[in-house]
Amino acid sequence: MRRSICPLALLLVILPTSALAQVKTVAQYIADLKAITDRADIKAANDYIDRNHESILHEWIAITEINAPSGHEQQRAKYIESLLRKYHLDDVHYDSARNLIAVRKGTGGGPMIVFDAHMDTVFQPGLQIKATIRDGKVYAPGIGDDTRNVEALLTTIRALNEAKIKTKGDLVFVFTVEEETTFRGVKTYVNENKSKINHYIALDGGYEGFTYAGIGINWYRHHFIGPGGHTRSRTPPYSATLPLARAIERIYQLQVPALPSSNLNIGMLGGSEVVNAKASDAWFTVDLRSTSNEVIADLEKQIKIILDEEAARVAMQVKTDVISTSPAASIPGHRESYLVRMSEAVHRVMGFDPPITNSGSNNSSAALLAGISSISTGAGPCDGAHSLAENCEIEPLYEGIKKVLLLEVALTGLH
Repeated sequence: MRRSICPLALLLVILPTSALAQVKTVAQYIADLKAITDRADIKAANDYIDRNHESILHEWIAITEINAPSGHEQQRAKYIESLLRKYHLDDVHYDSARNLIAVRKGTGGGPMIVFDAHMDTVFQPGLQIKATIRDGKVYAPGIGDDTRNVEALLTTIRALNEAKIKTKGDLVFVFTVEEETTFRGVKTYVNENKSKINHYIALDGGYEGFTYAGIGINWYRHHFIGPGGHTRSRTPPYSATLPLARAIERIYQLQVPALPSSNLNIGMLGGSEVVNAKASDAWFTVDLRSTSNEVIADLEKQIKIILDEEAARVAMQVKTDVISTSPAASIPGHRESYLVRMSEAVHRVMGFDPPITNSGSNNSSAALLAGISSISTGAGPCDGAHSLAENCEIEPLYEGIKKVLLLEVALTGLH
């Protein structure tokens, strides 16, 4: 049904009237961008990046080595703040969620564009991080997710200043907290500023392409509740781990569609506190993801049936805690919007044949759910995210920073 709707009507949903005239073909935006890249000030900004590879790498590593578990970003934030204070920006401050915000004001007459990189990581407090370099890569937990993009934003600010580039619109750099857990940082920022934001770009992963919609993510903790007991007590009743095991096996046999893009994972388990006890409360977590809210709802129903059947089979109860829910985030017609077309043009001018998908899983979803045109992309290719073996290729980062800079000036407009 949606494909039969007039594309112009869809654009009216997401674009103000003043923006409609700006929506051109990707080819037209490419022509505009080539003229921009020929400007002396843009060349000077790119030259700054080329001349400072070593210092960029050292700073990237320095930030990464400051451990910043989600909810414990303060030390890393203070370090980033100390850098921002040197850049003569118009405003540097923290908001009510402790996001660190830096504003580079434009000359006027342009949009407000937000670039976001999150400061937090998935790693435990107390982890000592030491980066190593070998075979053209840098290895460290959190080097890619999301420190490469924090460094990209810091470098673009310096490059813009070095080249004395003036933009028409305001550039707002938001270094967010708790992206890896609750999205509290981005939700707070968007809720407090959504009336002012024209476009929101989340830098989190990605390199050659970008996403323009967000995958739905629901997290649950399912409990089987029984009488418990000692290993030597009469059986039945069983340990609550028995229905848990049976349920997990059946849940993993469910058919999870590849199209629309969907995923299911059971990541955490819990039971008794000692070896010689029958668990009275055995639990496991479920992570459901899909670009379709209908698919998530259907899988929820199927899982509930399994839980209820396995609990009844051993005369136990089921309790479900909803840890968090975030519906699939999309704006009708967004694929043909100004932001998406311009972003595609930027990637093509930079030499990429960009994959453009609707399955983002990051801060851009919060903006999209608030009705703000948003994409997510990144500044460099990395591997092993969320693992101790996380690593990134070094040389591509510098081209990725240039891509981010071009996106910044293309969206805000040059004075």
